[in-house]
Amino acid sequence: MHEWISDSGHTPHLVVDAGVTGVDVPRQFVKDGKIVLNVSWSATAQLKLGNDAVTFSGRFGGASMMVFVPVNAVLAIYARETGQGMIFSDDEPAPSGAEPPGEKPEPPKGPPKGPRPVGGGGRAKLKVVK
Repeated sequence: MHEWISDSGHTPHLVVDAGVTGVDVPRQFVKDGKIVLNVSWSATAQLKLGNDAVTFSGRFGGASMMVFVPVNAVLAIYARETGQGMIFSDDEPAPSGAEPPGEKPEPPKGPPKGPRPVGGGGRAKLKVVK
């Protein structure tokens, strides 16, 4: 997603849950337990997008700081200019055990869980789900 947003000439932003263990971000910019980080190549130094974490050096209020974000703390990635991107969910259904004989499982309710595209143009419409 980062590459697609950057290649499209837009600015990638991450929404991060700052309460997840291991997250190292400037706490003075955390609001409601979340922080939005500009992860464009021009706004970061030493940006590494790994399978386990996103790390980079960035400037916050004029001071340089190393940022460390475990991937499980990333809630969304989107293009600032269009609001298009993906929201990530950790609400994956738990594997079900054996069903009692003669009972049919109920069909899932609501939309499928997991990564899903953020629609249309305009501003990002991210909703906090607890």
